[in-house]
Amino acid sequence: MVRLKDIPSGEREMLKELPCPEFEDTPFVRINKPLSQCRISLLSTAAIQRRGEKLFWRGAVDYRVIPGDIEPNDIVMSHSSVNFDRTGFQQDLNICFPLERLQELVSRGIVGSVGAFHYSVIGGSEPEQLKPAALEIARMLKNDHVDVLFLVPI
Repeated sequence: MVRLKDIPSGEREMLKELPCPEFEDTPFVRINKPLSQCRISLLSTAAIQRRGEKLFWRGAVDYRVIPGDIEPNDIVMSHSSVNFDRTGFQQDLNICFPLERLQELVSRGIVGSVGAFHYSVIGGSEPEQLKPAALEIARMLKNDHVDVLFLVPI
């Protein structure tokens, strides 16, 4: 991932001036049971998707559903920013989608279970415009009895 100090000055200054959105609701809540009893899913902003699915485009406000039993080689990335370094993704998918690490935590008894589905959006989209997608994802998480959504910002 490119650090702010390493990108061109014009883009750096533009990013520093971006407003931080405020929401009326509190998006975070405390869990009321041990992590060892929690079901966890992932949400990555790396624009990853199943091979053959519709690509993410700059500013996209939709999402992709990634099955929990997907083979790592069936996951591709369509993030289009020239400032986005894909080296880590190419070497280890867990950098932006730590599904295997999560499964290891389940096998060690640290986490209860892994959700049946996980989700991806493209980073850099306007957060306010992602609200409809977030509400749909929340509904699916509830149907899957997920207690914790682990956000992997890229």
